[in-house]
Amino acid sequence: MNASLPHKERLREKIIIDKLFSEGKSINAFPLKLVYLPIENKINKVAFIAPKRTLKKAVERNAVKRVLRENYRLQKEVFFNNIQANFAFAILYLGKEIPEFHFIEKKMKVLFHKLQKVQSNDGQS
Repeated sequence: MNASLPHKERLREKIIIDKLFSEGKSINAFPLKLVYLPIENKINKVAFIAPKRTLKKAVERNAVKRVLRENYRLQKEVFFNNIQANFAFAILYLGKEIPEFHFIEKKMKVLFHKLQKVQSNDGQS
């Protein structure tokens, strides 16, 4: 099992990011929000966002993004075993303080289980 998060899996292309936020669908599990969009790439791409409006200090935003990245990195193999398509993801943190690692772990599992349900329902339709 490869539990790394290389740069090729990071969402950095402005065109895809703009398309993700204009045409993408979202799932909430407060304080996390997942915005996703199917893409043609061979790998999933992900971005982690902690807004400046709620977390004023860069140190706090970076700490939140670090927790989000680590949780995603550790759990991505489990999440994507049942999903056939490749996606562009943006995981947004909507809370006002730095979260606990295990709290974010639970919420991220909820987000991706909801995504799996949505994908399985779309496959049946």
